[in-house]
Amino acid sequence: MTEVPKTAIELAKRFEGFHRVPKADPGRAHPYICPAGYWTIGYGHLCDPKHPPINETEAEVYLARDLMTAFNAALRYCPVLATEPEARVAALVDFTFNLGAGRLQTSTLRRRVNQRDWAGAAIELRRWAYGGGRVLPGLVLRREAECVLLTLPSLK
Repeated sequence: MTEVPKTAIELAKRFEGFHRVPKADPGRAHPYICPAGYWTIGYGHLCDPKHPPINETEAEVYLARDLMTAFNAALRYCPVLATEPEARVAALVDFTFNLGAGRLQTSTLRRRVNQRDWAGAAIELRRWAYGGGRVLPGLVLRREAECVLLTLPSLK
């Protein structure tokens, strides 16, 4: 597999959305602070607070780059994914995109994935539902969507 699974792109767009802050400039996204306290723009792209507003096309370019970075990191830290169904790859790419490669690298989730312990990996995924020190309903939903993909029967 050499490209980001379409399911990962769909997950990222579903859970990130194209944020347009403020409402007075409807076609453009402005920097905002995400629930975890990071400056972001577009589809969850980390940015400087002074980043100029962007349109949806520019946001999609950032998203494609960010997802490719997450895809490469997920395969680097979880090499077993190279022979797993696309859905499992998508789940880990979305997790890595959302939380960063460093979180995957140091996680028990990584160990469970590399052991192909999919039930254990799903348990670990569900632990990552906090932002800013509290459980965020959106992250609970996102982790559940990732768990569904991770635990699908092994059909390639």
